[in-house]
Amino acid sequence: MNDQPITYAAAGVDTAAGDRAVALMKEAVAATHGPEVLGGIGAFAGLLDISAVKDYERPLLASSTDGVGTKIAIARQMDVHDTIGRDLVGMVVDDIVVVGATPLAMTDYIACGKVVPERIADIVRGIAEGCRQAECALVGGETAEHPGLMAPEDYDVAGAAVGVVEAEDMLGPERVRAGDVLIGMESSGLHSNGYSLVRAVLAAQDLDLGQDVDDFGRSLGEELLEPTRIYAADVLAMVHDPRTNSGVHALSHITGGGLAANLARVLPAGTAAHVDRSAWEPAPVFGRIAAWGGVPQLDLEGTLNMGIGMIAVVAQESAHAAIDVLVERGLPAQVIGEVMDEGSLPEPTGPLERLVSGAKGVEGGGVLLTGQHPGWGTGTEA
Repeated sequence: MNDQPITYAAAGVDTAAGDRAVALMKEAVAATHGPEVLGGIGAFAGLLDISAVKDYERPLLASSTDGVGTKIAIARQMDVHDTIGRDLVGMVVDDIVVVGATPLAMTDYIACGKVVPERIADIVRGIAEGCRQAECALVGGETAEHPGLMAPEDYDVAGAAVGVVEAEDMLGPERVRAGDVLIGMESSGLHSNGYSLVRAVLAAQDLDLGQDVDDFGRSLGEELLEPTRIYAADVLAMVHDPRTNSGVHALSHITGGGLAANLARVLPAGTAAHVDRSAWEPAPVFGRIAAWGGVPQLDLEGTLNMGIGMIAVVAQESAHAAIDVLVERGLPAQVIGEVMDEGSLPEPTGPLERLVSGAKGVEGGGVLLTGQHPGWGTGTEA
């Protein structure tokens, strides 16, 4: 029998390390706060003055929660932790923007086997930078040490955010109609889903994250850690710009399931969408993953974003203006397809002409992918 006293520190929880992590991240978090944020870091709850909502006729609160997935494994292997937080913000906040909501505040949760103050501070600094890009306040968070449940180097991150939209301005399938144009916004790379597939490819080929890849102009690990593009501010600027004349009808955030499955979620019953792959060229990383793993193209595009991270469904007469707004803000965008009556959608003909039906309770007629990306071969299955 051990007669020595058992302390919290002896059990594996270092509260002093947690305090040091807070001190290291404090300045970055405070930089996301405007005058609407009350109190400071260390309070039990984050407070946000939402007096402006009193001017809404019927304000709707939008909320979203998500994590980063197994991309964290790459961050751990590279020992680079200051980018993963931007992935978290992108995955959470851009789901809110899809309904036209302005993000107001975000909170985060980090679980780890052992608090390493510098590592935790790096993660939170990344979250704060993402919030700055999204024009959203980071108002709170929690770091939990789980010795015995997680290995010392293990960690996971999750977050939640809220936003607000006027009911009559809410975007979604109810506004979409045949004849609308699909505008694809360029992704920054793989973003933050599908990394179980990516990591399986790396393992099968025994690829070194430190090796330089000519197609990328940097190391494999640096390419895989490229942060998710955060669309919130750019998309809201497009929605509210007078030039688009309220012509933005719906948005689709391209995450797990790929382009077609996520686009189908914003199509109303009786409609379908036709997407032309030849309208854009995915970044080299997508072709590399396909080649290294022998991944069939249809499987690849059912998992990854394939170069398009957000789609706007826009009235035809507003399409040029919408693209102009995005390009002026430094976000490459182009027309990639159209919405049509379900009965007008052509039947798939070739092996890569893929019709994706609605999922997750979607009533729309599905999405047909035709054509082939520039430089992607002859149109046969990989």
